[in-house]
Amino acid sequence: MLTDYFTGKGINFPPQPTELRTQRNTTRNVNLLSGNLVSNSKQVAAGVSARVYDHGVYGFASIADFSPESINLVLKDAADNASFLGSKAGTELGVLPPLAPGSNFPLVIEPEFSQKIMIDFLKELDAHLKATYPGLAGRSVSANCLDMEKFLYASNGGATPIITSHSMVPRAIVRVSLTVRDPAGAPINLGRVYGGFGFFPDHFADPSQLYEDINDLYERAMKKREGVHASAGTHLVIMGPDLAGILAHEAVGHTVESDVVLGGSVAAQLMNQKVASELVTLVDFAHTVNGELAPVPVYVDDDGIIAKDIVLIEQGILKAYMHDRASAKRMGYEPHGNARAFAYYDEPLVRMRNTAILSGTSKLADMIASVEDGYYLVRSSNGQADATGEFMFGIAEGYEIKGGKIARAIRDTTISGVAFEMLKSVDMVSDDMVWSCSGMCGKKQSIPVGMGGAAVRCYINIGGR
Repeated sequence: MLTDYFTGKGINFPPQPTELRTQRNTTRNVNLLSGNLVSNSKQVAAGVSARVYDHGVYGFASIADFSPESINLVLKDAADNASFLGSKAGTELGVLPPLAPGSNFPLVIEPEFSQKIMIDFLKELDAHLKATYPGLAGRSVSANCLDMEKFLYASNGGATPIITSHSMVPRAIVRVSLTVRDPAGAPINLGRVYGGFGFFPDHFADPSQLYEDINDLYERAMKKREGVHASAGTHLVIMGPDLAGILAHEAVGHTVESDVVLGGSVAAQLMNQKVASELVTLVDFAHTVNGELAPVPVYVDDDGIIAKDIVLIEQGILKAYMHDRASAKRMGYEPHGNARAFAYYDEPLVRMRNTAILSGTSKLADMIASVEDGYYLVRSSNGQADATGEFMFGIAEGYEIKGGKIARAIRDTTISGVAFEMLKSVDMVSDDMVWSCSGMCGKKQSIPVGMGGAAVRCYINIGGR
């Protein structure tokens, strides 16, 4: 734990608003390809960073050392950097929104476990795949663990920290990928991810717990090998929660991050305007959803702001942007705790935490039954979106809907459109809420995020063959 070698004593805080963050990221990766161990690694990135605010700008410094001398040096360098930058490019932004006092936030304790348990788990899982599905053209199983531990001191200025926060955000996931061949011999791939918030032993005690779901994955892969190409054009679709969550994050969420807004995103001109159907409410949750822990709980952000939920779109109306302290001051809003940094050497950026479309009142089965001729789109493979809200995503799993029933699987295809226009066509939202367990956001720094929500019925452009 970081507290083993950092107590905060003997630290000389500068008189300006300051954040001092010690952090340790531990990453473990194991990968088996057709039974062969192709990677087995553990990496630790640990160090200290400081950020000081002066004359409307931040000065930042970091070092991979935890000694009191190094910590005080980082604080001094950050203050000197802020002073220099302020003298050259300072603004009259004024006083940042004040920090509210807080400490003793919930802390997850890291258990001791050997990486061998990850290897043994994957070997047993792979042996099951080999024995149960001998016709596979290929198989891959992998495990990834990322534990992000942070200790944050933040002040409004002066020697006394206002915020003291010690957090641990662990995530452990296992990926299973199956490859079959279609009648022409072309490879067809389908995969799933398991796990989520917590440590590897929390989720993966016994490989047999995954066997039933993996059998469903195999059956879907076999359907896909007999699948057809989607018909190009605009179609009525049911977009599953996993896909809807990714789209909400990439094509909507990023456009309402304040730094992107200040850079000219489409959302800059849409505040308090209709951007979606009245059935759509989009929320960025801090740490708790419906009384349960969110996939990536954030109690205090890396600015030192105590995190709160923020409603971005309410019944189709754009209501808020996400902020750090500086952009909240610049634009006249309250920060809700959206400043996040991935590693100790990274400056905090305006980031999402757990973004989801809230559940509605329709049953997913009724939504499918309501479509005479369309598609049920389940999972994405990759994609991109830009500040205009335009998007294009690959579809790795989808099905025809014919006469209100799920019909043939479709081959890999794409969807595209403009997010705020697509959302206006939503006329049904499912009454459930599903989270992706492996969401990552690549905005300059790759960082875990929660993505999910409900299924939606809407019109969207499908690329076809």
